[in-house]
Amino acid sequence: MFYVSDLMTTPPAEYGTELRRRVYETFEAEGIPFERVDTDPGITMEDCQHIDARIGVRIVKTIFLCNRQQTEFYLYVTTDDRPFVTREFCGALGIPRVSFASAELLWAKTGVLVGATTILSAILPQAAGIHLVMDRSIAEGEWFACTDGTATCFVKIRTTDLLQKYLRGREVKII
Repeated sequence: MFYVSDLMTTPPAEYGTELRRRVYETFEAEGIPFERVDTDPGITMEDCQHIDARIGVRIVKTIFLCNRQQTEFYLYVTTDDRPFVTREFCGALGIPRVSFASAELLWAKTGVLVGATTILSAILPQAAGIHLVMDRSIAEGEWFACTDGTATCFVKIRTTDLLQKYLRGREVKII
């Protein structure tokens, strides 16, 4: 049985990573209310369905991409049921072909391991040059749910709080 805790509105007792600390400090500093659940590692789509049921909204899928030269990076937030089509993504942004970035680059640029990719990592200094891209359907939704930088904790906030408070000063391309 896949474990999902009850909903909580307080930060975790221990952060474990710099990103997690910054996420919850930013929520507090910006007055962003949140709900979160602790879980078994949420890696598969089936795992996420258990989390979705408890948190009351679908968890987004976030993909970390780069160009061939590994000089341009993209965090792409999409729905879990939408397949990633490179041609469509690149066409929407008017950029050359991209591919999935390595686990090493994911860690270096966003402070997360594979399975925990999140747009919340955009607050880290090393993520300053990453292009943030989001599907229109997600940007227009009331709620946003994603990992907090780990594969064992998922947070839910208002999408307007994400875009207007948490990511203030960062451009998010909506496609």
